[in-house]
Amino acid sequence: MISFIIPSYNNLQHLKNVYTSIKKHAPSAEVILLDDGSTDGTWDWICSETEGQSYRSLERVGHTILYDKGIEMATNDIVGILHADMILGPNYIENLIKHLKPGTVVCATRIEPPLHPEGEEKIIKDFGMDFDTLNINGFEKYVLEAQNEFKDQTTRGMFAPWILYKKDFQAIGGHDPLFAPFPYEDSDIFQRWILAGYELVQSRDAFVYHLTCRGHRWNEQVGKDDDYYKTVSQRASRNYLRKWGSWIKNDKYQYPIINPKYNIAYVVDNCNYNLLSLLEPWCDKIYITDDFTSYYSDYVSYESKNTSYDLSKRVINNTNASDISENDIIVKFDGSKFSQQSFNILQQLTEIIKDSGEVGEFELDVFTIKINKLIEYQNTLINL
Repeated sequence: MISFIIPSYNNLQHLKNVYTSIKKHAPSAEVILLDDGSTDGTWDWICSETEGQSYRSLERVGHTILYDKGIEMATNDIVGILHADMILGPNYIENLIKHLKPGTVVCATRIEPPLHPEGEEKIIKDFGMDFDTLNINGFEKYVLEAQNEFKDQTTRGMFAPWILYKKDFQAIGGHDPLFAPFPYEDSDIFQRWILAGYELVQSRDAFVYHLTCRGHRWNEQVGKDDDYYKTVSQRASRNYLRKWGSWIKNDKYQYPIINPKYNIAYVVDNCNYNLLSLLEPWCDKIYITDDFTSYYSDYVSYESKNTSYDLSKRVINNTNASDISENDIIVKFDGSKFSQQSFNILQQLTEIIKDSGEVGEFELDVFTIKINKLIEYQNTLINL
């Protein structure tokens, strides 16, 4: 009927709990466990104590890659992902599948302990803060009560955990490896699903308990995000900006609000290494008008390790450039006059152009902005 895909990195105790909850509440489901280079005995436990398919990566590759590997391995038409730090409630599958049809993605409702701000898409209720304090009986009792209150209700939103037809997942190419190992692969694929015409539905009576942050970013020893997560998160955020041209935005139910993707070029006088590093992800090309040989090679050498984009085609010496006028939108400014207010404007430029932009030229803060064309390119990002 359904295949659950669960990557895990050094989360053995959490993994045992989610596996037990599946066997209790969805015993007919196929469970595909993927070990992301763990060192805590995860693979030994998978091999000796679990049933079904499994996969081991000898080095850490992240769930962006392993979700797709697991879905490729799945033998059922319907696939779903779970975090290692989630626990299924009663009637989980039934209350998701009743809303599922081709071209639809259905997500569950998370119940979480009071670690993060409240939101319309989730329920804050404490059934334990970690694997050793879980009140599973209390959680299951609450779920049965809440299912009566929220019976058959839906809202429009999207986040993990979710299910969809395997063929729909594969139709757009799955997760973008640009965001490996993680994060922001989810926001990317959610937007691509919407642009591909998929319907995103949240079932308000399908519940999981989510401990939050334990699945891939939490350092159990120090009780906070580990340095690895911080490093890859910064890298993924810069790649997200390069791809989409603006930052993630959702409504109160976590339904993505997709801004247009324009072709934007910056032309900068008096640039430097730090300013180049700040600006480059926000545009399609950046032309440096002064001599940038002193820092260009340092930047490209360092940043090329963090992206699959060809930076030699994104960072250009203006003295050798002949294609500036071919860009759809050109933003010229003096880097020595660039301020925090200027950066705030650039971060909102897509929305500014969407709301009031037209072909022509205008001044804004330190910028001279010339719009040659108002073409939107976000639909070119659907398929990999």
